Order: sequence, then C-alpha cells, then structure tokens
Amino acid sequence: MKATTAHHGSAQSDTRRLARMLRALRATEPARKVELDYRTPWELLVATILSAQCTDQRVNQVTPALFRRYRHPQDYAGADSAELEALIRPTGFFKTKAKNLIHCAKAVVETFHGQVPDTMEALTELPGVGRKTANVLLGNAFDKPAIVVDTHVKRVAGRLHLTCHTDPDKVEMDLQRLLPEEEWTDGSQRLLLHGRYVCLARAPKCGSCPIYTDCHWEGKLTR
Repeated sequence: MKATTAHHGSAQSDTRRLARMLRALRATEPARKVELDYRTPWELLVATILSAQCTDQRVNQVTPALFRRYRHPQDYAGADSAELEALIRPTGFFKTKAKNLIHCAKAVVETFHGQVPDTMEALTELPGVGRKTANVLLGNAFDKPAIVVDTHVKRVAGRLHLTCHTDPDKVEMDLQRLLPEEEWTDGSQRLLLHGRYVCLARAPKCGSCPIYTDCHWEGKLTR
C-alpha cells in the first residue's frame, strides 16, 4: 500500500531535512567511498568509464587482468583495440568503451603529460568523460568537493523532493545548493548507496529505510 504525502518545502527546510537524512544514513552505514577498485587516478578513470551501463561489481571482476596488462595511459594509447575489447567485453558496450579508453589515454598523454588532470574543465575535455565521471575522479582520487549524479542519486533526489529536475546537471546544481561544499562528496555517495541498496527502482525497501519519516515521496510504501 502506498503512503501519500504532499510536500512543497522551502530551500531552508529542505537543507535541514537533507542534513537530518544524511546523519541518519551515516549512523546506519560506515563511511564508504566509491565501490570501484583502483590504486591510481588513471585506474579510477578507466574503471569509471567501464562502469557505464554496468555494475561496479562486474567492473571489479574485469579490472585486475586489465590493469595487469595495461598499467599506464601510454599503454592504453598504444593498445590493440581488439585485445582491449576482449578484456573489457563483460562490461558491455565494449567497442565504444575501448575506443573511448584509447582516445582518452592519448589525450592524457599528449595534453597532460600522462597525468590525469584534477579540474572539472580539464577532465570533461577528455574523450568519453562527462560531469558524472569527472566528479567521481574529483571526489575520490583528488579529495575535492564533488557531487556525483548517477541513476541512483537522480532517483533518490527526486523521490526525496530535493530536486524537481531529471537532467543530471540540474540535479547536481540543486544538491550543491542544499549541501555544504565539504559534504558534497560524502553526501552524494551516501544518496547513491541508499539508492543502490535500499531505495531501489522497482521494489524499494521502505520497511527498512532509515530516512522513512523524512521521505516525502508519494509512492513510498506504508509501514
């Protein structure tokens, strides 16, 4: 059975509500960063590109062999596309991803001397890198404030009435306004994990949701 709740909160009340919800999520979930395995900014960039339309778990199964075969951007820049495709095939869309990895590696080598850049502007100039991927890098590899908006964050932010937008860039801007900058990375990661494990797309686990009372989603299930 669905619970019905109408809500049109002010930005100030939404800011307080989001702070409360993040406190509740922190209490039930220890600090966790991105669930992709990596050792260097370049490895995180590769893993994030591979994670498009694919689970982090699947990517983590593929990257050990990939990272043994290709260690640096220079290796990917000169990679044989067929060999690279074979290694990343389980992640899906492997032809496009292989092409993006090779082009991205060439740009990192030629423009940034083999070092992954650490600004939004420079990262989004790389082939195959949009704001979401750039924010994953900024928040996790470079410890800079960054809000990652993936399908989970977009869904959860919408259900919690933290945004009325579906465009990821606009959702990101709305969350930036509601969160102190120092909480951008941790806050968006907690919303992401909440969407991945509790606030599921098809069968949300409202019965075990730690932020149930602060959730204003019209579709939430009554307890």
